[in-house]
Amino acid sequence: MSDAPSRKPAKATLLILGGSAEAATLAQAAVERFGKSLRVVTSLAGRTAAPKKLAGEMRVGGFGGAAGLAGYLQAENVQLVIDALHPFATTMARHAVEACAESSVPRLALRRAPWVRQADDQWIEVPDASAAAQALIERGVTRAFLASGLKDMAAFDGLPNIWFLVRLVDPQTDPLPLERHGLIFARGPFDAAQDELLLKRHGIEAVVSKNSGGKASVAKIVAARALKIPVVMIAQPAPPPGETVAAVPAAIAWIARHL
Repeated sequence: MSDAPSRKPAKATLLILGGSAEAATLAQAAVERFGKSLRVVTSLAGRTAAPKKLAGEMRVGGFGGAAGLAGYLQAENVQLVIDALHPFATTMARHAVEACAESSVPRLALRRAPWVRQADDQWIEVPDASAAAQALIERGVTRAFLASGLKDMAAFDGLPNIWFLVRLVDPQTDPLPLERHGLIFARGPFDAAQDELLLKRHGIEAVVSKNSGGKASVAKIVAARALKIPVVMIAQPAPPPGETVAAVPAAIAWIARHL
């Protein structure tokens, strides 16, 4: 192994913090528009075993907090950062704010709008996973589709008389922190008609979901609407401080202004 110091890439780098469907679209658009003059790197947290290939370069794994991210920005000649994280990835978003401020690197947040309640929706809107668990208890739900992700699953452990259907992308090495549950594995985007059949087949009485917005996971919301099943909807957190756009074309225009 060489002890020679690492060199910064010759090209300036755009770092996309990925985790949303928009991040993949943005990477493709950025490579097509700026690829000759700008290195495009998308960073993923590594929560799925086989992430889809993205345009440009990919890196997988954490940075080691805000300080680690700041070090990466310097080492990789990062001139621009676009936070296209999942709307609920609040810790990483905060680290991006801190690292970019420390490194004087312009940062943009790309956040899709949350879903909006439709006339036929039966939403029970709550602020967090603990409140969602309490809502299930109060309504006497016995079979729920838990579609709020792994991170907050412990909030639903030990609930009396509730069986959960859980859909994951990859099998987990550790058991889920749920007393009674069934598992299915699938990768979105999902189909509303198929999700409607899924809810019927398992006798689901309520859906628990984060209000992530977008099209990739809206099928369960559409299916619950059709079946008149309540959705316990966890509110989307506010975007991080700083400039925010809601669509990829606006993010591409932001890049162009900063080059």
